Amino acid sequence: MSTLRVRAGNEEFKTFPRFLQEYANYLTGIEGKSEKTVCEYLLDLRTFFRYIIMTESSHEIPIDEMEKINIAHLTLDDVNAVTTQTVVNFLAFARTELENNNTTRNRKLSSIKSLYKHFYTKKHMIDKNPTEAIDSLKNSKTLSKYLSVEEAVSLLETVNADKESKTRQRDYSIISLFLNTGMRLSELCGLNLESFDREITYVKVRGKGNKERIIYLNNAAKDAVISYLRIRLDPRFIHTSEHAFFLSGRQQRISPKTVQWMVNKYLDMSGLGSKGYSVHKLRHTAATLMYQSGKVDVRVLKDILGHEQLNTTQIYTHLVNRNMEEAMYNNPLSDVVMKK
Repeated sequence: MSTLRVRAGNEEFKTFPRFLQEYANYLTGIEGKSEKTVCEYLLDLRTFFRYIIMTESSHEIPIDEMEKINIAHLTLDDVNAVTTQTVVNFLAFARTELENNNTTRNRKLSSIKSLYKHFYTKKHMIDKNPTEAIDSLKNSKTLSKYLSVEEAVSLLETVNADKESKTRQRDYSIISLFLNTGMRLSELCGLNLESFDREITYVKVRGKGNKERIIYLNNAAKDAVISYLRIRLDPRFIHTSEHAFFLSGRQQRISPKTVQWMVNKYLDMSGLGSKGYSVHKLRHTAATLMYQSGKVDVRVLKDILGHEQLNTTQIYTHLVNRNMEEAMYNNPLSDVVMKK
């Protein structure tokens, strides 16, 4: 088996234990989880096992030395030795020492649960599952930020007005797709020339879990794609080995970091940079505006966004409820009360 190495940004991590390598291969090869998801699982598990080594060490290891702890020597015997209390203590440690919020701690717990489900329930390679009795932490529901129609239009106009940019039409097409389709950053970067049908009426994207779905294009998205396509099909940019739709300045598949940098640049140029918007907020904007139109059922929106569970999509119903409340208070008659 080839050695599994995990990258986060530009940092290369040391080799993980063999059982984690096999677990990662199962997640990608059998369950079809994306490389990004598997990396997140492994990084959470590494933090967990580093915590165990740190707390069980015969000599005190300072917290700031935690990242230097090597877990390569661990075996399934060490996994089997973990108790429910150990997991509970780790979650408390993540809150107090790592300053993780409930969302981040739930993700760590989910990673640990997944590992034990694999080796105990599926593979029967350990004697117990210490996570069975641990419930997920309650998350406070927060309403996601999104651009107003006016802000979205302003952002697109800012890109269009940037005549000095050599990638103006590409960048306009990218932002238009985010705002009109709600596709994920990874889905957009993964687009190929053949992802679009001949009439540019829909695009096939590959989402989480390597699942493919079709997203139909409205007039704005279609026009933006066609405008960029004229440039993309220029003989100078046709490479037999490169089918990527969006290309970087080096004529390679555009990276998520490049897209994020570009979006942030235009958010700043349009005066929206201080409002906490991001690439992901453009996806939220598309979903929110579609639902606010009153013509998109939440179940249809779930399929458009590629959500696994309906409750993930329910956030957009909360956004609309908030808008309804604000509209009620903004009624000019809201301050007219009976005189006493």
